[in-house]
Amino acid sequence: MTHRVPTRRDFLVQGALLTAGALAGCAPRTRGGTGSAIVPASDARWSEDAIAARVRGATIASRTVRAEAHGARSGEGADARRGIQAALDAAASQGGGRVALGPGTWRSDGPIVLRSGTALHLEAGATLRFTPDPALYLPVVFTRWEGTECWNYSPFIYAIDARDVAITGAGTIDGAAGAVFGPWRDAQGPAQQALRRMGAEGTPVRERVFGAGRMLRPDFVQFVNCDGVTIEGITVTDSPFWVLHPTYCRNVLVRGVTVRSPRLNNDGVDPDSCTDVLIERCTFETGDDAIAIKSGRDADAWRVGRATEGVVVRDCAMPRAHNGIAIGSEMSGGVRHVHVARCTMGTVGSALYFKGNLDRGGEVSHVRVRDVTVASATTLVHFTTAYHGYRGGNRPPRFHDFHVRGVRCDEAQLAVAAVGAAGAPLSAVRLGDFTVARARTAAEIRHVRALALDNVTVNGTALASAADVDG
Repeated sequence: MTHRVPTRRDFLVQGALLTAGALAGCAPRTRGGTGSAIVPASDARWSEDAIAARVRGATIASRTVRAEAHGARSGEGADARRGIQAALDAAASQGGGRVALGPGTWRSDGPIVLRSGTALHLEAGATLRFTPDPALYLPVVFTRWEGTECWNYSPFIYAIDARDVAITGAGTIDGAAGAVFGPWRDAQGPAQQALRRMGAEGTPVRERVFGAGRMLRPDFVQFVNCDGVTIEGITVTDSPFWVLHPTYCRNVLVRGVTVRSPRLNNDGVDPDSCTDVLIERCTFETGDDAIAIKSGRDADAWRVGRATEGVVVRDCAMPRAHNGIAIGSEMSGGVRHVHVARCTMGTVGSALYFKGNLDRGGEVSHVRVRDVTVASATTLVHFTTAYHGYRGGNRPPRFHDFHVRGVRCDEAQLAVAAVGAAGAPLSAVRLGDFTVARARTAAEIRHVRALALDNVTVNGTALASAADVDG
């Protein structure tokens, strides 16, 4: 089955359609899915160097437009959004360019939308601060929320069906979201479960309308169906939900970004059903996964049929994060060809976390991790196919072909957790050159086929390999 995300025209007319109570013209645009077929790990197209070389990010014209030229003013007392948006629209109409915000605080009462060929550029000393009033982020827009497509509050910065979009500079983007959107997590249950049911039952996406009164928090930055994305240099603070969320995108570069957002569900970067992603030289202090690689939830992701493939994460620091680098848990569309290199972590829950559940299906394969240093972890390396499942466990995921080497950890409660399922074991897992100075428990290993441990030392004792571990 093919899949459609909204076109630019859909986005522009959605408010009128919603007011009229008719979303029939906004069904997602058909696009081919990449599925979850296994590609040989030896395929040179998917090496770390080949992926990184392909990722160029956005190409933006050299033209610079000052936001002030279109009426934007800095200062807490002035809403600069209309002027910033007018400047971006004008740049797009002239063939592209960057809209610059100078030093000072720029208040935005509502979302900012990037068009093809435009960049939002925050100079050193500039802070773009959003007003966290939910009503300002209506009408609803097309989004993927926790892996299921729907219409919801607009992300604070949004682009859809665009080519070459960017956020750059040395300034700060502040969501100011904690006081308003933070409590929504405890109240979102009814809407969250309703959306999951819609995804499971195949409710048409045009009928999955949330927004006002439903308390599904918006993303901070989401680019949907974009080719050529750059997010570089900025600092991002106080997000309402997931921080940077490229969805159905290609050629995505996230470089030199600092994320400071400490609440649960404030993932730093979530590449979601994306192809060719490079995340490098970033710093994360997050209340959830610093980086979480995803491809959609359950039946809705099977319908879409688009994997995330070709991801490189390197030279990143995670001083404090709930978890470090994760794949999942929304991974039903499949994730493959992921490379992680030269990352450092402070205190984390699970440092390397590969998570799916027995209802989710999908495949995670061809993952390469090297040269990771961790100060303290609850679980250093954590594989699980039983993460929060509740529908009978009839569609276990397939986890295959993981190589993790060059890991150093000062202390962990559990060094290695590799737990598959009976009838659906983990397979081809190799850990090498791996040292944990102090651990309360060395390993918990069940239902793993072809487990290779090469120079793996925990508490000064080498762990042995096993061809098969059934229980």
